[in-house]
Amino acid sequence: MFQIVSFDAGNGPVVGLREGDNYYPSETFSSVREMVDQWPLVIEKLNTAAARIADREPLTDVTLLAPLADPRNIYITGANYTDHIEEMSRALGVQLVEDARNKGFPPWFVPKSASSVVGPDAVVKIPDGVKALDWELELAVIIGREGKNISADHALDYVAGYTVANDLSARDRMARDYEAADSALRLDWLRHKSFDGSCPLGPAITPATQVPDVQNLAIKLWVNDELMQDSHTSRMIYSVADLVAGLSEQITIHPGDVILTGTPAGVGSAQQRFLQSGDRVRQQIDQIGEFEFTVV
Repeated sequence: MFQIVSFDAGNGPVVGLREGDNYYPSETFSSVREMVDQWPLVIEKLNTAAARIADREPLTDVTLLAPLADPRNIYITGANYTDHIEEMSRALGVQLVEDARNKGFPPWFVPKSASSVVGPDAVVKIPDGVKALDWELELAVIIGREGKNISADHALDYVAGYTVANDLSARDRMARDYEAADSALRLDWLRHKSFDGSCPLGPAITPATQVPDVQNLAIKLWVNDELMQDSHTSRMIYSVADLVAGLSEQITIHPGDVILTGTPAGVGSAQQRFLQSGDRVRQQIDQIGEFEFTVV
């Protein structure tokens, strides 16, 4: 299996392929964004290149970078795992809607700043004044084709690949406390979800053609080697196909767009435990990859 990576072997950022621990710089493309923008044509070239890759001398000593450092847009999905809905219902003492899809409601998206992306082994600074920085491990979907009003049956045809993301969230910035509790103006999603370094992304992009069933992947996160999130993409309320289709009903999707597909149970806010300076976060999704970052 090959993956698409951005890395630095000592002479600046390059894009290429990874097989195991071996890295091969691209002889054609200068960035992953360039690849994704031409995805329907590029994937065939990548398959051909991967078949011949054994003839080339690999690099092994590289520094991995964010696989898509310049996404066109980032859209995050809210409340999309059954186990997360259950844990937050318990934590908040309220009954949240667990079967929104079956009731015919569309998926819920919030924009996240595209400039918030950082790569593997990043050091993420806790925003000044934030005391409740939370983790949210998520499968990230990289869009490879433009589309509007796409059916769920054809939605995966628009996916270039998948990577691992964390939707870091400043829980104590979610509400504008000077607004009334029932005010429609109370929530501040930008301060809550978008700040420098709030979207660790990596370590590589696995082409969608190499993931036979994206709804059959284990997903895990550790904080300082303590397992905090341990779930499975089968617990999504809206499947990846549902999300791509649902987003395309609201807005035209474009190559280079990234959809974060929601987080499972195990977030810090459910247990009032938040990230502290020096904490190390490790996250893993089967068939996609694993990487770490540190907060300070």
